[in-house]
Amino acid sequence: MPKQTLQVLSDHFVIHSLPSDAVIPQAVFSATVYFIGKTQDELSIVVPDNIAIQSEDSDRDWRALEVLGPLNLSMVGIMAQIGSVLAAAKISIFVVSTFETDFFLVKEHDLTNATKALSKNGYKVMV
Repeated sequence: MPKQTLQVLSDHFVIHSLPSDAVIPQAVFSATVYFIGKTQDELSIVVPDNIAIQSEDSDRDWRALEVLGPLNLSMVGIMAQIGSVLAAAKISIFVVSTFETDFFLVKEHDLTNATKALSKNGYKVMV
């Protein structure tokens, strides 16, 4: 199977942590790209940094690399293989997925090293 192509999104993202019973701020839904995850213990929201959210904790300066798809849900190992390349390069990731693709978030200061490591390992990265 050929290696995937990844596209670096232009947005800078913030990962927010809120109480599990928090109401999702309406501004989230106006973002062109956002991710929401909820457990019994927390609500996590990932949004571009131009969307203001009051949260218990947040982590700024993330960039997203989108695995261009659509990817079939029966495909095996894509996330593991890309994650392994980034781990070998000592790059922390935050991964979110949709029905059709995966997004690897890396810190802004790691973006150049991430794209170099992926390219060196046969992935095409569009910046």
